[in-house]
Amino acid sequence: MAHVLIASDLSSLRADLRSMLESPDLTVEEASSGPEVRNAVQRGGIDLAIMDMQIGSMGAMAICLDLRHEESYGAADHVPVLMLLDRRPDVFLARRSGAEGFIVKPLDPLRVRRAVRALLRGEGFEDDSWRPATVRAGTMTPQ
Repeated sequence: MAHVLIASDLSSLRADLRSMLESPDLTVEEASSGPEVRNAVQRGGIDLAIMDMQIGSMGAMAICLDLRHEESYGAADHVPVLMLLDRRPDVFLARRSGAEGFIVKPLDPLRVRRAVRALLRGEGFEDDSWRPATVRAGTMTPQ
């Protein structure tokens, strides 16, 4: 059974994600701040952390960098991170922070579940909904 940590200072977002993910083979824990995420990871048992880009004074990028720093010298186990981004430019920040995956809001339950499954399998996930559609000359259909 997988155990997922959802981190956001918005209780409504945490509740939405919980309803998208909770199942007989996946349990959910919630955190509302960066220090709570760090404490949960240090306790162990977290298979995946899903973090909102904006969380109070310590958002997903800072939390992810902190986790990767702790991991680099053996103070914490590796926990894959899925970032929930607010805007397209945040893709750069997600990649630079060491997150294994990202989704650009608004959240789609199918995309969220697909990303979670990929990260739990040890794969990465990059949401491609932020990319503009490619239109070729002479066609009316995006490729």
